[in-house]
Amino acid sequence: MGVLSTFEIVAEPNRRRILDLLRVERRAVGDLVAELGLAQPAVSKHLRVLRDAGLVSADVDGQRRLYRLNAEPLRELDAWVAPYRRHWAKHLDDLERHLATMPDETPREHGVPQRGRTKR
Repeated sequence: MGVLSTFEIVAEPNRRRILDLLRVERRAVGDLVAELGLAQPAVSKHLRVLRDAGLVSADVDGQRRLYRLNAEPLRELDAWVAPYRRHWAKHLDDLERHLATMPDETPREHGVPQRGRTKR
């Protein structure tokens, strides 16, 4: 098998979960195992793939390795998503303009119009 792209690497749900956890703080393998509910060898395998791709790195802290996120390789994904983000922003702006032209209605509670409701 050849070198995986960043897209292929983060397509795997457990790797995304690891990245999400490392986005918040550095973590040891044991912490990731407990958080993910996966076996230690599986977590280590995912960490190896992420490390080989440059998405995570490890610092030695006594007897354990603490993994941390390296976000730089994710720029490739961000660059790919950017046009879609602009696409959705335009559509949300259009929706906002449309909603601004609608007449105000009677206040709603939980999505149900107030008028015509009977008290219980």
